[in-house]
Amino acid sequence: MFRKHEKVGTLSPGDRLDGKRVLITGASSGLGFATAVELARRGARVVMACRSGIPEKGEEAKRLSGSGDIDMEYVDLSDLQSIADLVQQIKKKHFPLDILICNAAVVPKKSSKTAQGLEQMFVVNYLAKYALVNRLIRMNLFNRENGAIPRIIFVSSESHRNPKDFNLNGFGTYQDFNIGKVMELYGYYKLMLTTFARELSRRLNNSGKTDYSVFAFCPGPVNTNIAREAPAIFQPLLKLIFSLFFKSPQKACEPAVYLAASPDMEGISWDYLFLMGRKMIDPKADDPENGRKLWDVSEEVCKKTTGGISIRG
Repeated sequence: MFRKHEKVGTLSPGDRLDGKRVLITGASSGLGFATAVELARRGARVVMACRSGIPEKGEEAKRLSGSGDIDMEYVDLSDLQSIADLVQQIKKKHFPLDILICNAAVVPKKSSKTAQGLEQMFVVNYLAKYALVNRLIRMNLFNRENGAIPRIIFVSSESHRNPKDFNLNGFGTYQDFNIGKVMELYGYYKLMLTTFARELSRRLNNSGKTDYSVFAFCPGPVNTNIAREAPAIFQPLLKLIFSLFFKSPQKACEPAVYLAASPDMEGISWDYLFLMGRKMIDPKADDPENGRKLWDVSEEVCKKTTGGISIRG
């Protein structure tokens, strides 16, 4: 994080998003909230999808951004039915979308079951993204009029490089774990997410031209409340480390805002940024065969719980 990186580009005050509609998940705090404020400052019509903070965080975002064009929608990303309900709200009230930023993630202290009997961290950190994106595309809720190219942006992590193997054994099966297993699983789900993002770009842009821009990025360590479920004995130490060495959400959101607003990214089908530098993703995530396998098992899990939600490649 502390090395000097060549920046992929910069935004000027004139790089605006006036009239563009943006959906951001996990937008009530941290990186998602900071991104929502900055995009609203640039003229975007922002929809903050959150489980908490309604409506007070939306009012705070309006005050900080100086924009009144901010809405909030409830979603529990651990519940696939709640995701389906959110998509219906988008269709009714916020159609069409120009930009989707999948930001939400959790770092729990132990495993817990979701409404569909899946594991919470698995769903929030990976499967929710698969479910949300596929529903939005299947229902034609992205703006494709007059050659418009929607942008789908995933908040990933360099920890996607940590797993030694691309292992789908037991994928989607509920398993108990405690705090000692959490960071290993965090990297595993970021590998799944990055692999999905790469495969999504291949499937959406298989006509020889860019129909959708699919981007992922690692913001580096961010001083957020993502570790709020860590044991109380560790909380003072974590807060100290976060404040000393982690970037504020206001600084860490730079790549998200750049990927959403930069005219230089127009027409690019795929990209991955580490901080503000372009970087190759791990070969396991870039492998088309891994992408196909992940897509298939993700579809199978969703079929068992929702009756199928996937777009076709």
